Amino acid sequence: MIRGIGIDVCDISRMRKAVSREGFCKRVFSEEEITYAESNADPAAHYAAAFAAREALSKATGWGIAGLGINSCSIERTASGPRFKFDENTLLKFSNEGIDNVFLSISHEAGIAVAVVILEKNQ
Repeated sequence: MIRGIGIDVCDISRMRKAVSREGFCKRVFSEEEITYAESNADPAAHYAAAFAAREALSKATGWGIAGLGINSCSIERTASGPRFKFDENTLLKFSNEGIDNVFLSISHEAGIAVAVVILEKNQ
């Protein structure tokens, strides 16, 4: 059963400006996300996708970005695609709300990054 759906877009040029500011990346992204983004030709596109994923998750949960917490999760890249990695507090919130699965899809093209999140609960 679908519990929530969230979508967000992020302008890559805007993210490029943000990541150029001192300390922004360390405040917002995990070391794993920074390493991944910086290993690509256009790091800003990957930062924008990770940021859009957080925003989409905050919309899917209904918690908002302040309720979710910008550092409550990170995006890890796997052979089967990107997925969220959550802190213990967020996992507990999901458990309390009966959320069993979190699905994530991200993409970037033509100056825009987009993320879609679907939350599922089994009963």
